[in-house]
Amino acid sequence: MTPSAARRLVILSGPSCVGKSPLDRALARFYPELHRQLQKLVLYNSRDPRPGEKDGLDYHFRTRNQVEALRSEERFVVLDVRGDLQALDLPGLTALLERGDAFFEGNPFVGRLLQTHPALAKIRRLSVFLSPLSKEEILFLRDPARNLSLPDVVTDVMRRKLLRRTRRQKGELCLPDLENIERRADSAFRELQEAVHFEWVIPNHDGEDSDNWEAFYYPLGDARRALLALVDLLAGRVPPCAEKWDAGLVA
Repeated sequence: MTPSAARRLVILSGPSCVGKSPLDRALARFYPELHRQLQKLVLYNSRDPRPGEKDGLDYHFRTRNQVEALRSEERFVVLDVRGDLQALDLPGLTALLERGDAFFEGNPFVGRLLQTHPALAKIRRLSVFLSPLSKEEILFLRDPARNLSLPDVVTDVMRRKLLRRTRRQKGELCLPDLENIERRADSAFRELQEAVHFEWVIPNHDGEDSDNWEAFYYPLGDARRALLALVDLLAGRVPPCAEKWDAGLVA
């Protein structure tokens, strides 16, 4: 069965710890009817669950060998994502779309796969990239007068967010924690380069490390702006903070 043309795949991507998961939770809390219209696309993942993650809800957590074995099945597409393997079930996505809108929240490399895979060519999409920097900030930092390395700045920004998030989750950090943080931070600039392929970019300084998501009655700061922007985009409106990035912005 071909998914209805009225149904769509909503893609929310961005670097690790940029705020995708709390944005999803905020949408469910404050706009439950809108959130219920989105059926979550759950991928397979070879990494261990983080604190609070549940098998079958956040990912289908499997061993690396089990995910690697999915390469032999035509229905799966397997990607290496920052050293972890993730697998997309293509017929599973089609089945979701037969029932309504589907929602993916995750890595930009997987987000690009969902935009470009030939088997998904006829699917309507809304693609949104959550960025730790705005277009104006990137242009400012790229100015030769600043004498800065944009990749180094992005890496440092995300490293700090990841450190704060992991300390909140685990307290004391061990060497594997630090290695994982460095791997994710090091990947952030390459992931930011993928933003030019997304329909909309929402700048958001309140990553998953921020109190602005859940410490108060309602999200504050950029967390609030990101939430309201996503609501607008889902409703077919263009929010004031949404940006479109050209190919030369993050080079």
